[in-house]
Amino acid sequence: MTYIDGMIIPVPKKKLAAYRAISKKFGKVCREHGALEYRESVADDVKVGKRTSFPRSVKLKAGETVIFAWVVYKSRAERDRATTKIMKDKRLAAMMNPKSMPFDGKRMIFGGFKTFISL
Repeated sequence: MTYIDGMIIPVPKKKLAAYRAISKKFGKVCREHGALEYRESVADDVKVGKRTSFPRSVKLKAGETVIFAWVVYKSRAERDRATTKIMKDKRLAAMMNPKSMPFDGKRMIFGGFKTFISL
């Protein structure tokens, strides 16, 4: 079964173009190092819930939107191998600096998931 890295990211709407540029680069690097698929989606029908929701999960601020992203790998072992290479890839060094990111990385949520159902 495949393995998924999932992310929820708060991005200022005025910085979406800059975010898209670094995200495309990141996605290409992920694919080059073994990711089977790289997807990012911007919030469209995402309301603030009474207790939990995507906006609440990242403490969404006025003028921001939520990005939901995922990377598919063949397995956990492939993800671990690829992640090591991705984090060392010199093409990403500048954008890994928190000061140059077009979003607040401290509020990003991410994790790895085993595929449970695949239809």
